[in-house]
Amino acid sequence: MKLRKALGFTLFTAGGLLLAFAGTRYVSGAVRADDARRVWGEANARAALAVARTVALRNGRGGSLVDGAPVAHLVIPRIDLDDIVLEGVDGDDLNAAPGHLPGSALPGEKGNAIISAHRDRHFNHLDALDVGDTIRTEAGSMRTDWIVVSTRVVSKRSPALFHTRDATLTLTTCWPIRYVGPAPQRLVVTAKPIGSSPARLALR
Repeated sequence: MKLRKALGFTLFTAGGLLLAFAGTRYVSGAVRADDARRVWGEANARAALAVARTVALRNGRGGSLVDGAPVAHLVIPRIDLDDIVLEGVDGDDLNAAPGHLPGSALPGEKGNAIISAHRDRHFNHLDALDVGDTIRTEAGSMRTDWIVVSTRVVSKRSPALFHTRDATLTLTTCWPIRYVGPAPQRLVVTAKPIGSSPARLALR
């Protein structure tokens, strides 16, 4: 009887600790997401990013960005997504927001802009996107409208992310989306630009 009580207490305590850990990570991610949105909304955030990007390229540093910095605004009307994208795809970055793969192009630039997010957080409805749906991004000084040209599921081990010469937007998440345990595949959504215009800066 004592052993059963001790086991029950241990399991109860472990469950409580797991719930506390999950809750803390969720709150931490929400706080970081709010901070990113606040920074993005400041009057010169996008202009400053564009200038910094240009200077870095001119100095031959490849335009590297600070990990965790807000680098783009991503809007997908079909799935009611409106989020700030952070630089980086590590656990802390993706806990807070969709992440931009370092080294890939920024949305609207020539090349493949790759954005990833968790299937149980920001991209939990990415599977609802169809060919022909539209996406909008703001990055640097440009606002770009995109149209989805393909959706595909690939093996976790299959190469799915490629360099491109023309502007391309690639969104990725684990697949199946509603799946318990480690997902064995990846959902890859590819979009092409249908128009660009200068991003409007917020005013004080």
